[in-house]
Amino acid sequence: MGKRINKLKKIRIHHEGTQELILSAIAVAAIAYLILHFTGSHILFWLFLVIFGTAWLMALNFYRCPIRYFNGDSSRMVVAPADGRIVVIEETEENEYFHDKRLMISIFMSPLNVHANWFPVDGKVKFVHHQDGNYHKAWLPKASEENEHADIMITTPEGEDILVRQIAGAMARRIVTYAKEGEECYIDEHMGFIKLGSRVDVFLPLGTEVCCRMEQPTTGDQTVLAKLK
Repeated sequence: MGKRINKLKKIRIHHEGTQELILSAIAVAAIAYLILHFTGSHILFWLFLVIFGTAWLMALNFYRCPIRYFNGDSSRMVVAPADGRIVVIEETEENEYFHDKRLMISIFMSPLNVHANWFPVDGKVKFVHHQDGNYHKAWLPKASEENEHADIMITTPEGEDILVRQIAGAMARRIVTYAKEGEECYIDEHMGFIKLGSRVDVFLPLGTEVCCRMEQPTTGDQTVLAKLK
């Protein structure tokens, strides 16, 4: 569905962090100037600049947003919606929407990972639902149901319903979802963004061919998780 563009090896800053990065850079520079101007201490000046400059660079790393395109036929493919590592591959009872067993694949995102989220399949957004909740550590099993999360149901061109769940973690306090009900969606498009450590679950029909393994590192919009039957 849709013409695929050749993969570009470019990185940009995600718009979710542009304002924060600019304002924090101005604040760091201004405070460093005031320290030097009023104290005359080069030691305090450089100590402040090294500590808060490093923190700013870490924030810059967090908000990086690679431009990626999936190489290959996306038909029936399920690709990783996030960078991170796979922490769950199991059959589970999904009682909120499907009321039957589903194959769940979960990706844990550390604060060092890219935190943009991509659509894992081509299709049409059936609905988007946000649920308030707790902030357990994202890799814990109970985080999928008890933590604050956003659910995106996608119907593939073949008529399969795929559930994607963005989950807040112990550090993540903001889930951003760009998916809109009724809109068509494609692999290569951004589904949302989660700030700080978090997790993304994908619920697939039983019988789906698993193409990944536990603890495997994933690259959003690149790593193939599964093939729909």
